[in-house]
Amino acid sequence: MSRWIEPVTLEGEHIKLVPLTLDHEAALAAAAADGELWKLWYTSVPAPGTTRAYIETALDMRDRLGAHPFAVIDPKTGDVVGSTRYFNVEAAHRRLEIGHTWYAKHVQRTALNTEAKLLLLGHAFERLNAIAVEFRTHFMNHQSRAAIARLGAKQDGILRNHQIGKDGAYRDTVVFSIIESEWPAVRTHLKHRLDR
Repeated sequence: MSRWIEPVTLEGEHIKLVPLTLDHEAALAAAAADGELWKLWYTSVPAPGTTRAYIETALDMRDRLGAHPFAVIDPKTGDVVGSTRYFNVEAAHRRLEIGHTWYAKHVQRTALNTEAKLLLLGHAFERLNAIAVEFRTHFMNHQSRAAIARLGAKQDGILRNHQIGKDGAYRDTVVFSIIESEWPAVRTHLKHRLDR
């Protein structure tokens, strides 16, 4: 069976995205520990002792639903510094979402995220011929919402009571997207941000 998204490594000056495997378990746990990221109640960063299950879930999404999870590597050190993935893949409609993205505290607000999005969006629009790429985040995750808007994505709307969290609280999800006609301007914008 042919898959729309085949395993791929994406590499730039500030970041390397490699297919996530169980071999990344210890390094991913260490990255999550930098800033104790699992304590942010509106994120899905693996808490201590749950990294293997986190990776297994990502690999299950890959096998059953056509997702593609990545380990995020800092090429200067070789360290795993986070994770991201293509998911909510709709191959027939050439749409996908970029999400489940998180980075160790020491690399947040660096060129790493900008270049990651440049590589992921470039692959989606230029290699996969996607017509739209979505980003979704918790309504209360203001840092993530601002970061998505800085990419050049436009807010499509808010899905109210979209999901039920582990604690039983309802999640309102903010949906953003970039469509194929917007990609050239977004690409120029991201490259300009990297050059600065």
